[in-house]
Amino acid sequence: MPTIKKLPPNKTGQVRYRAVVDIGDDAETGKRRQITVTRNTSKEVKNEIARLTNERSNGTLVAPSKMTLNEWLDKWLERRAPDIEASTLNGYRNALMHARERLGRLPLQDITEEDVIAFASWLLTGARRRGGPAGTGLRASSAAGALQRFREALDYAAVRKMINANPAMYVHLPKLAVNADQQAHPPVLPWDETEIRAFLVGVRCERLYAPFLLSLMGLRPAEVCGLRWSDIDLDVGTLAITNTRTMIGNAVTIEKGTKTAAGTRTLPLPDPVLHALMAFQLRQSTEQHDAGEAYTPSAYMFVDELGQPLTTRHLRYYTYKAVRTLGLRRVRLYDARAACLTLLAVSGVPDIVIAAWAGHAAVEVTRKHYLKPGVDALRQHSGPLSAAFTFDV
Repeated sequence: MPTIKKLPPNKTGQVRYRAVVDIGDDAETGKRRQITVTRNTSKEVKNEIARLTNERSNGTLVAPSKMTLNEWLDKWLERRAPDIEASTLNGYRNALMHARERLGRLPLQDITEEDVIAFASWLLTGARRRGGPAGTGLRASSAAGALQRFREALDYAAVRKMINANPAMYVHLPKLAVNADQQAHPPVLPWDETEIRAFLVGVRCERLYAPFLLSLMGLRPAEVCGLRWSDIDLDVGTLAITNTRTMIGNAVTIEKGTKTAAGTRTLPLPDPVLHALMAFQLRQSTEQHDAGEAYTPSAYMFVDELGQPLTTRHLRYYTYKAVRTLGLRRVRLYDARAACLTLLAVSGVPDIVIAAWAGHAAVEVTRKHYLKPGVDALRQHSGPLSAAFTFDV
């Protein structure tokens, strides 16, 4: 039991009691941690000592701290950095900018559920700084992402006993706002087979026809840009995906391995893709000969006329330019990837094969995020209903 000291009377003549309670070593610094308890009576001090001792024994003790939310977010991002990609970490930082702006200076332990509710409301009404009129609300989907990252950071604070409980645990965006956002911005379905054919016919004479085909056969943009000619076996008709080149903020190029272990895979090349790659390799040889010393030889498949490696920004630019020229419905490159996987699914390819093709470790990820059949695909498989609904009167 810590020693309880009787303090001298204060200016009003009140006598108080104090004790210093040892609550163990700090897990990060190894330094000894103590809490000073001051109360009006010796009994109150004893009760507080008993509470602190009991919580320490149960592993539920939260030591008082003046750490601000901004300081905690810095620590949380530092801890997350070794486990996630640089581009993902950059996305986390961007998502948390709103929490920093609104609540960052508050002590972490002072943030209440009411603060988080007000924060969520502000996200929908005044958090926008770009992409539209400043001071207006974010889209519900963007607000949900910002709130989710904030919740995750506070989850870890609760795990590390920095706070008693996560004040954002039960705070969600109003369903009416989410539903209104979904109605105003319905999801864009990937291209159907007709649109895929129209695009390919329209770009078949383009220099980048082969990279376009690779995007449409389900590769991620970073995988297309990371492909080296040494990864492509034109004799056997396969390509090995082991390297990626992505960008942070359309400014910094990052080269690394695949997104996950499942992303490292070898895919067969359909004949049209194989022939396009052979033609592209021959064209690059001609370009190198014509450019002479101006040409910079590169190991990469996706390069410009002088051999300089191109990036995901270039892939998006040239794809969207072709889409505009052809008057086709614009979809993201990731939607082009989904178009490939959906086409495989509606053709009867087993989900486990589609997941392996996509480089997903879990079939559930493929089903949830990438298989998006449109009305034509649904109509194609509506035969059993037509048969069931047809009868002689």
